[in-house]
Amino acid sequence: MADKYQEILRTYWGYPDFRGIQRDIIESIARGEDTLGLMPTGGGKSITFQIPALAQKGVCIVVTPLIALMKDQVQHLKTRNILAEAIYTGLSRQEILRILENCIFGEIKFLYVSPERLSSELFQTKLRHIPVSFITVDEAHCISQWGYDFRPSYLEIAKIRDMKPGVPVLALTATATPDVVEDIQNQLHFKKQNVFKMSFARKNLAYVVRTTNDKLTEMVHILQCTQGSAIIYARSRKRTKEMAELLNKQGISATFYHAGLDSDVKDIRQKNWQNDEIRVMVATNAFGMGIDKSDVRMVIHIDCPDSLEAYFQEAGRGGRDGEKAYAVLLYNQSDENKLMKRIDETFPDKEFIKDVYEHLAYFFQVAVGSGMGQTFMFEIEKFCFTYKYFPTRVDSALHILERSGYIHYEDNPDGKARIRFNISRNDLYLLENVSEKEESVITGLLRNYGGLFTDYVYIDESLIERVSELNRQQVYMILKNLSARHIIDFIPRRKTPYISYTRPREDGFRVIIPEEVWEVRKKQFTAHIKSIISYAKNDSICRSRQLLNYFGEKTKMKDDCGICDVCIDHKIPQKQTIISEILDLLKDGKPHDITELNQLKYDSEDMAAVLEEMVAENMFYVEGDKIVHDP
Repeated sequence: MADKYQEILRTYWGYPDFRGIQRDIIESIARGEDTLGLMPTGGGKSITFQIPALAQKGVCIVVTPLIALMKDQVQHLKTRNILAEAIYTGLSRQEILRILENCIFGEIKFLYVSPERLSSELFQTKLRHIPVSFITVDEAHCISQWGYDFRPSYLEIAKIRDMKPGVPVLALTATATPDVVEDIQNQLHFKKQNVFKMSFARKNLAYVVRTTNDKLTEMVHILQCTQGSAIIYARSRKRTKEMAELLNKQGISATFYHAGLDSDVKDIRQKNWQNDEIRVMVATNAFGMGIDKSDVRMVIHIDCPDSLEAYFQEAGRGGRDGEKAYAVLLYNQSDENKLMKRIDETFPDKEFIKDVYEHLAYFFQVAVGSGMGQTFMFEIEKFCFTYKYFPTRVDSALHILERSGYIHYEDNPDGKARIRFNISRNDLYLLENVSEKEESVITGLLRNYGGLFTDYVYIDESLIERVSELNRQQVYMILKNLSARHIIDFIPRRKTPYISYTRPREDGFRVIIPEEVWEVRKKQFTAHIKSIISYAKNDSICRSRQLLNYFGEKTKMKDDCGICDVCIDHKIPQKQTIISEILDLLKDGKPHDITELNQLKYDSEDMAAVLEEMVAENMFYVEGDKIVHDP
């Protein structure tokens, strides 16, 4: 007889039973225990919080960084007659208020929120009155400062816990090393360690490293020799465009994707690729979490990511339908040089960081002891030209200054337009020569946004279109006109970074860069860089096992995938026989001269490959020219 969880699963999703560790996670969170679930992409993470939430009273709050994904999940839940809502940037205050009120008084079961919304005063005020069943943190690795995708906004989740002390937390991720697993639990204030982990092994995904000095030719060759949908990851925006153009010239349909594109352009290109109208998506890592296409047959990295975590996450977008797929890393010596150079670029010396801080003050004309709370548009190219800096090092210095508590640096704002009124509210009411259409736009702004008279506020032009009953072009021209008349300051949609002073400006020499911000992080970053270099250069151990071992999953030779480039290139028919004979020789536990292995009469290359793997597996150890087995 089915229990209540199974009944919910069958009723709403039509599945007969749970997979893998789904039930373990469900029962753990249902008992009120803080729970961390490690599940590979495609492992059915959503089920683990949706089922127990439906079985309990109250609202399940789901924290996720992906607006597109939360919209998609809300829609899917609504089609199953499950009440769900989402709060994200772009909604008006009235819309947010309506959703939160419905959570307090209505039947809403799921409230999806972006981590940035957690710190808003309105959300925190209303949260106190919302009956919360539990909090789900999706992409939980983002909260760990030791992971590859740390996001400061995720730290707000711990503060929310303080407001709801009796409410358990379910953290979910598909990518986490043992250090990150521990850090997630610490950051989320788990009452006790509680981890459920599925194997990250992907039996259908063949990991391949191709060493080549002509990556573009190799990329084209691979795509010409294979069929099906593909993703190509590159480091720079410029490179994505160039490669997409190259592929199209070769008769391979391709488009490109990066964070600098308008959201409507990104949506169109993603849909064209999703619908197989375009075969290849060439993208930066902005094309990341939440990509829901199961039949990707090929993922090619033409540039090395900064860590194995990032590589594993991106490569894992291939073959989610369970059919054979390939993850290919194109590599050469220049990659290692570039990656090692990134260490110094990401962690410039402290004197340089202090100089950048000092020059910022000159650039913005901020005196010592002032500036706190002030926000400035930051033209990084102009700044670098003025003070003869390289942009990458400046960008890194600003991030370090942010982590040290001196500034807030928004280097990749969402591109939304910003408004600030230059006149007081009273003067606004006394204005003459304001047309009816201008009046409707001003009224729309005042009704939907607060703080317009004190600071720049992000606005959603599509919202103003709706409330003013005007089209996009009309709204834009009216805002430009109001700005020209100095009624408002209007910053159109663009990706201009900005900097805010979070404390009064100091003299540069007084700036303190804490050890955990520079020394500790540099060590961690260096380890990440070396992990991907080691993976690319290690052609003796199965690729899948290298990845699994990195994520703390213990494997042995018998777990070789059999389909990666290492397994195929180094298949030794008599491998197990060689291992058995070596262990038989060493079974007395005494040291043996390495030359004794010559009596085994096997091919020297086969022997060398087997011995390297046996050492890596700690099957014996070497002392000088002696080998010892410790049974």
